[in-house]
Amino acid sequence: MKNTWCLVGAVSGEILTYQGLAIVHANKGEMEYLFPGNRVVPLPSYWGEELTFPLKDHPDMDVVQFPLAKNMSQFRVPR
Repeated sequence: MKNTWCLVGAVSGEILTYQGLAIVHANKGEMEYLFPGNRVVPLPSYWGEELTFPLKDHPDMDVVQFPLAKNMSQFRVPR
């Protein structure tokens, strides 16, 4: 994945994982928006792509429509 970004836990300081795989995404801004309490950093070069898990495939993200910029209405609160 080119320009791969990952999350670093606010408390642990470690790369956040799902089932042992680093949670990654190609858009840094989208990750920062979705996870404001965590640092978003480039995936370290020593972390192989085979050990990554795309954010869009995470079960908790199944309701999020990517790319966010084209689908921002999904975050509006109904009045």
